[in-house]
Amino acid sequence: MKRIHYISGLTITVFVGLHLFNHVLSIFGAEKHIEMMNILRLFYRNIFVETILLGAVLMQIISGITLFKTSRKTATSMFEKLHIWTGIYLAFFLVFHVSAVLVGRYFLNLNTNFYFGVAGLNTFPFNLFFIPYYAFAIFSFFGHIACIHYKKMKLTIYDFTPKSQSIAILIFGICLTIIIFYGLTNHFKGVEIPKEYNVLIGK
Repeated sequence: MKRIHYISGLTITVFVGLHLFNHVLSIFGAEKHIEMMNILRLFYRNIFVETILLGAVLMQIISGITLFKTSRKTATSMFEKLHIWTGIYLAFFLVFHVSAVLVGRYFLNLNTNFYFGVAGLNTFPFNLFFIPYYAFAIFSFFGHIACIHYKKMKLTIYDFTPKSQSIAILIFGICLTIIIFYGLTNHFKGVEIPKEYNVLIGK
């Protein structure tokens, strides 16, 4: 089960890395974000790769919940506990986020691009939910990586090194979250949502 979780996690990490890079480009405007997304979709939005990704997400959720049941009883250190709870949040986020994208594509017939993702983030009161929803997702992603790094590296001679490196990963994740939010909110000034996406915000 740990092996399945590890392999599916690596698969998802590659996609999430590209996805977050795409979001960072939003600081240069929605057009730049959409332009890069269209390029990346040539890679991941085809029946072969998308099936692998969806399968990896399913395996990650199932294996993560299974491992949670056993590991929560033995976790003692800060990084062990953080590993467990960031994993649970990521499982929650993947279920809702992937479901939302699929509903948007196949039932609402929307292009799930930049505006689909930021509609709630830029509209009150929906942003009261979506700000922590997305922020915790990015933090949990880097938190999970930081914990795995610590676990893999703590057997080295210098125990302070993996701990400091893992904390640096967490700090990087927090900084990246702020940068991404800066872009997805049009430099904190708000994004004007096209009318075809108003269905997402009750208009």
